[in-house]
Amino acid sequence: MMHITLSTQVDQHYLKVKEGFSSELLLKLNPPFPTVRLTRFDGSEVGDLVSLEINMLIAKVNWTSKITNSAITAEEYYFVDEGVSLPFFLRKWKHKHRIIRQGDEQTVIRDEISFSGRFSLLTPILYPVLYFQFLYRKPIYRKVFAKENP
Repeated sequence: MMHITLSTQVDQHYLKVKEGFSSELLLKLNPPFPTVRLTRFDGSEVGDLVSLEINMLIAKVNWTSKITNSAITAEEYYFVDEGVSLPFFLRKWKHKHRIIRQGDEQTVIRDEISFSGRFSLLTPILYPVLYFQFLYRKPIYRKVFAKENP
């Protein structure tokens, strides 16, 4: 398993950020390539499913994750999605979405990802691809959760 952790500070209360984690946000977070179509979005509560169809030009692949854990405290909200039906290149996928309170008007969004490729040699090749896919999210998080957005 390899791990990626990326953190982004935004200028809204953590509960407002929690409310903003929607199907619309999920679609905004995807880079232009590969194109992604959301085929199911139940939400971010335990038992919910999220399914994507990813167009990789030569083939369309499906990805379904299940929310396996979530919790809220006075300092943090998080939910965990785990792959139940993954694209051919992935064997395992676990993504913890952490929304961490930083005072009254700031929040850290932390993506903690663990994954492995279908073959052991594929895992390190996937690392930079996945890293940049999630790095792409940082300015989107900042824009969507900017102070002037109520």
